Amino acid sequence: MPADVFVDTNILVYAHDVDAGVKHEKARDLVAEAWRGSPLPWLSIQVLQELLVTLRRRNVGSREARQTAEDYMQWRVVENTLSLFVAGLDEMARWQVSLWDAMILAAARRGGATVLWSEDMSDGQDYGGVQVVNPLE
Repeated sequence: MPADVFVDTNILVYAHDVDAGVKHEKARDLVAEAWRGSPLPWLSIQVLQELLVTLRRRNVGSREARQTAEDYMQWRVVENTLSLFVAGLDEMARWQVSLWDAMILAAARRGGATVLWSEDMSDGQDYGGVQVVNPLE
């Protein structure tokens, strides 16, 4: 695993969704590999928030969902700041993507990641030095 990878929410959700079949198996293996890596991958406060909300929507208990999010706080986390929001607005305008995808791009860039693991964004797309890779393909 490259040291400069940023992990989007969907990869983490699939890693914990035992009903997701092959996607669960692939994501689970990727996340397990990421835990063994050094340094740990990047994610953002947004990813942690989305993960927690998605787990709760899928009937994961609040204590377990919180613990899962807290576990991922050991990874390298890009904090939400006003300057990150402005960077996200710039990404949104430059690439014509949703605010949420733009904030993921801004956070990945802020962390210095050059690889963004995501199923939601265009596999292979290079966003000015941040390349999207769908590791579930």
